[in-house]
Amino acid sequence: MSNPSTTTAPPPVQLLNVQVDGVWHQFPKGTRVIEACTQAGKYVPRYCYHPKLSSPGNCRMCLIEMGMPKMGADRKPETGADGKPVINWIPRPQISCAQDVAEGMGIRTDSPMAQECRKGVMEFLLINHPLDCPVCDQAGECRLQEFSVEYGNDSSRFLEEKVHKPKHVDLGPRIVLDDERCILCSRCVRFTKEIAKDDALGFVDRGSYSTLTAHPGRRFDNNYTLNTVDICPVGALTSKDFRFKMRVWFLKETRSICTSCGTGCNTVIGSREETMYRQTPRENNDVNSAWMCDYGRLNFHYLHDERRLTAPLLRQADHTLQPVEWRKAFATAAQQLREFKGEEIAVVASARMTNEELYMTRRLADALKCSLVDVVPRTGEADDILLSADRNPNTSGAQLLGIGGDKLGSRLAEIVEGVRTGKIHAVVCLGEDLSEQGLDAKVLEELPCLVAMSILPNATTRAATVVLPGSGFAEKRGSMINVKGRLQRLNHAIPSPGDARDDWEILRDLIQALTGSNGLYMIEDVFKAMSNDVSALQGLSLSKIGDLGVQVVTEAESREVPKTPLETATAAQPT
Repeated sequence: MSNPSTTTAPPPVQLLNVQVDGVWHQFPKGTRVIEACTQAGKYVPRYCYHPKLSSPGNCRMCLIEMGMPKMGADRKPETGADGKPVINWIPRPQISCAQDVAEGMGIRTDSPMAQECRKGVMEFLLINHPLDCPVCDQAGECRLQEFSVEYGNDSSRFLEEKVHKPKHVDLGPRIVLDDERCILCSRCVRFTKEIAKDDALGFVDRGSYSTLTAHPGRRFDNNYTLNTVDICPVGALTSKDFRFKMRVWFLKETRSICTSCGTGCNTVIGSREETMYRQTPRENNDVNSAWMCDYGRLNFHYLHDERRLTAPLLRQADHTLQPVEWRKAFATAAQQLREFKGEEIAVVASARMTNEELYMTRRLADALKCSLVDVVPRTGEADDILLSADRNPNTSGAQLLGIGGDKLGSRLAEIVEGVRTGKIHAVVCLGEDLSEQGLDAKVLEELPCLVAMSILPNATTRAATVVLPGSGFAEKRGSMINVKGRLQRLNHAIPSPGDARDDWEILRDLIQALTGSNGLYMIEDVFKAMSNDVSALQGLSLSKIGDLGVQVVTEAESREVPKTPLETATAAQPT
């Protein structure tokens, strides 16, 4: 009888000997030939192939020469003077995207036959392709442009009139299709069927007149449509949101993460001259593979809202909010908070804040001797792909840091009731709107002290005694922990508008104004102090997190996110 405590070691990986352009390499069994060539430093061009999708082998751009060991009379591979198998080369080209490596296989990626095949494929693809490069959004990251220069002919032999296909096709709410540019690689068709589970796209007609379209009566409107723009090797599928906005070679790329839900998809932020123009998915097999949802991708335009709070505001004697200097805002906020005891103060934080900001929130609560601290939960409908039901990106971080206890939102009802009854006289609201918790404007305006930190005006900021303008996710550095317990890093892509500041700096200066003690002056120091207090983060730093993150919770516990007081009250109302 086997011992259940013993673990069975995984079987050893079988390595196969493969010759690539005359050099022998070893690759694990099951490796695609096209991937083996890349690993050997021999890039094979491709259009239809994508490592996350099936391989139809329909573009023929990855044609190579291939051979297998020459077998002797004894049915054993013949060997040469070097002891390696003698390759029996197949007299016709083979596609490298739909075949796995085999023992003794030979590959020629740059032979005269392979070069001629690529030139022929490029010539056929460009026969009917329009000369849209000056106005095409794909210019600068177009595989057709790149491969035509590297592998194509320097002139065209085509004299006939090009086949004209539909242009500017409204394929869905976020996608515009230009069928003339489509090279029928079928990446988008396979993505919608295999990844998005929404078989909405397909090809119609035949030959030179074959076009991409949505199935009759269907709209290409699932929550993952914009991934097809990322994987389209030409400019056939374009984003309505980004279309004609900016040339990609002008964009500064910043690696970051999406903060629209608890998944924390890895992203690349494209920005120029203090403006964010797009964010696209960045591959991380432990988080989001190579995809992200449309909701998260487009959830950044509020950063450039004309209503952004750009200066500290102070409630005047005439009850209006007027801009003041930061020093006066901190001094006033500290003076108001000192007038009340700890049990008369509540702190409402947000799980959209970074770990560093939540850590400074905990320090602020300690400075105020306030024990009534909670975080607002935020939920929504999830799917089976990437979108999480937890719409907060850092619920796990708030729980790990002990902000609000194990059940986020469990004390919100107590805070709301305390404000209504007058038991609580001062509230520090960080990145949330208390009106969403059932407190109307009249109740909020009666608070003697309401310090609100936000990036956009809301009912809470309009009723606040002191307003502190913070930074958006693309305007700051920091870390978050996703729903699977992975610690990941936000990076600064664009500056904050006006006099708005990083949230952790605002909290630090507020603590200094309250206590008079020295603070932390670099975010790396905040992370270091936090890692000294939290065992799961010990030995880490912002730089050690890396671009792909670090697992800090081995198995994230699934906790039910409680409803907010407003949701509870709404649910109790008769229908």
